[in-house]
Amino acid sequence: MCGIIGIVGRSDVAPQLYDGLTVLQHRGQDAAGIATLDGARLRLHKHNGLVRDVFREEHMRMLRGRAGIGHCRYPTAGSAEVGEAQPFYVNSPYGIAFAHNGNLVNTDALRRELFEDDRRHINTDSDSEVLLNVLAHELAAAAPLKFSAEALFDAVAQVHRRARGGYACVALIMGQGLLGFRDPNGIRPLVLGVREGSAGNDYALASESVAFDILGFKRLRDVAPGEAVFVGLDGSLHSRVCTRGAVHAPCIFEYVYLARPDSMIEDVSVYKARLRMGERLGAKIRRLRPDHDIDAVIPIPDTARTAASSLAAVLGVPFREGFVKNRYIGRTFIMPGQGERAKSVRRKLNPIELEFRKKSVLLVDDSIVRGTTSKQIIQMAREVGARKVYFASAAPPVRYPNVYGIDMPAVHELVAHGRSEAEVEALLGADWLVYLDLADLEAAVAEGNEALTHFDASCFNGEYVTGLDAGYLEALEITRSDDAKTRRLAG
Repeated sequence: MCGIIGIVGRSDVAPQLYDGLTVLQHRGQDAAGIATLDGARLRLHKHNGLVRDVFREEHMRMLRGRAGIGHCRYPTAGSAEVGEAQPFYVNSPYGIAFAHNGNLVNTDALRRELFEDDRRHINTDSDSEVLLNVLAHELAAAAPLKFSAEALFDAVAQVHRRARGGYACVALIMGQGLLGFRDPNGIRPLVLGVREGSAGNDYALASESVAFDILGFKRLRDVAPGEAVFVGLDGSLHSRVCTRGAVHAPCIFEYVYLARPDSMIEDVSVYKARLRMGERLGAKIRRLRPDHDIDAVIPIPDTARTAASSLAAVLGVPFREGFVKNRYIGRTFIMPGQGERAKSVRRKLNPIELEFRKKSVLLVDDSIVRGTTSKQIIQMAREVGARKVYFASAAPPVRYPNVYGIDMPAVHELVAHGRSEAEVEALLGADWLVYLDLADLEAAVAEGNEALTHFDASCFNGEYVTGLDAGYLEALEITRSDDAKTRRLAG
């Protein structure tokens, strides 16, 4: 999972891209990069690390230009080397800088096609570089002599034909402008914004609308599934749906965990969706245990706080902040190794003893993936005197890997894979474990936009909307496991 942003404006955009990336930092803490168009030159700086650490004053002075893109990265199938940081660049045709959020499921086949048929060399393990080269090849074929928005959209249509997976992309085309496009199923999010001015409009594309809020942009709309949007350097806006007929299936885990609560995705408030998740989970608890003895509902900060507040209201139980979070520790879900994640939990959270002593508490988290964090938090609650520790997940059991750009790992690392809910309960050490049902999760999101009838919920139900080739999940197991990542970092 990654964060992307692109802007065409009337002044230097690098400071705005920087600010936008800091707001999208929750989507990736491994690397960051910015590319800008400065006349006939591409200015580019990228490196591993947080946005605030990657960009210094000298870098920002160098990143001149009124059009640019930015990226913050968390590695999934690829490695964490500096060379994998984005944006990527190819010099033909025109010169294209490119940033991508998502994951392709036919990367190996495309890599072979690019080498054997298109005569293009891929220099990294990143599927983003593969996708860039497919775009470059198709644009060269569609516009060999003269660039046009229509030729660019024809090229994107060919990208959709060749690439399978979840992807949202932004690209700078030298001398031309900013391109953004989204996969035909609309799995990964991409939103379009405008900032009106007397001298003309500025346009922006980003993974989440929250990036617009701090920059003074107004959210216009989501980029449609299969759609491409092009903003010329003159400020002109062009768009076309390049592929039709695919099932619109946005990633439901964006609403569960990935997105910030103050974002709007698919015209749905993430905050309100999480409130509805808590309400439905509370209703389930009342059905299953009408005579519960819960003394307090305590969220696992921060993502679960919204759902926990509405859950507590449904149960008529006090909502309490039982954990203090060290905000200088990153999100444990996107820590690049199990050992680092395990060490991070106790550094990240400290229980308030008074909220646990002699109480039956219901801990609420957004989801349970590996179970490592949940198990340690339950133990922490017991250590400070909780009489009983119940645990609620505002999402269904995660039983399958995500293949569309979220680092849900090898199957054997998922605590719920191959286990019943009772077995997971025992493994975590909870007195009771309850999950939100998938139907309730989908209804909680769709209530905000009745046009949403399908979701990518593959990590919960194992149904992959793009289809997968035989052996794909087995190969993914090899590249996604923590052991594999540890070997790559060591090698």
